Amino acid sequence: MDWQGLSGLLFDMDWLFLVGTAAFSVSGYLIGVKKRFDLLGVLIVALLTAIGGGVIRDILLNRIPVIFFDASSVWVITATLLVSWAMSLHKVYGVGMYRVFIVADSIGLIAFSLAGAELGIHYGLNFFGVLFVGFVTAIGGGIVRDMMVNDVPFILHKDVYGTVSMLVAGLLYAANSLGWKGATVIWSLFVLGLAIRLIAHWRDFRLPQV
Repeated sequence: MDWQGLSGLLFDMDWLFLVGTAAFSVSGYLIGVKKRFDLLGVLIVALLTAIGGGVIRDILLNRIPVIFFDASSVWVITATLLVSWAMSLHKVYGVGMYRVFIVADSIGLIAFSLAGAELGIHYGLNFFGVLFVGFVTAIGGGIVRDMMVNDVPFILHKDVYGTVSMLVAGLLYAANSLGWKGATVIWSLFVLGLAIRLIAHWRDFRLPQV
């Protein structure tokens, strides 16, 4: 077994999870502020946005949710919320807040899509399994967040949100099948996926409505 390659893979996954956790913490924080929740309400929304998808993913994979024995996500969420407060993101209103939300949510979406897909590949899942695990990891927290604040989940009516998640997960599976692995592939797909997501949002691309 290539232990060096395996350790590098786990390191990249850790970074993806941390980046996604921080980004979704910011998006949850902004939603809580927008809804004028109290401090506890903002904390709950940010926490569930950041960890919801990962918890659902771990349950599907029949394992104890990582957050129950690895506190790194909790520390990242705490630090991110403190930095967000120190930067006075709660005082940004209107278009400015929406733009920050979109960027943060997009970073979280792509990071968690890739991290979830990489985990599915590590578990030996097939193409559908990898897509599904990446998809659930990416959108699970956002669905929990939107349902808690009584909004229609973002994925059901906005942009090509879920489509981009499945696209980057599928590309990662294809790259691994061709033997293309490592940090360069993962972070290249991260940049590509983020660019597609942001362009799709700003140009208002969306799937046909029924």
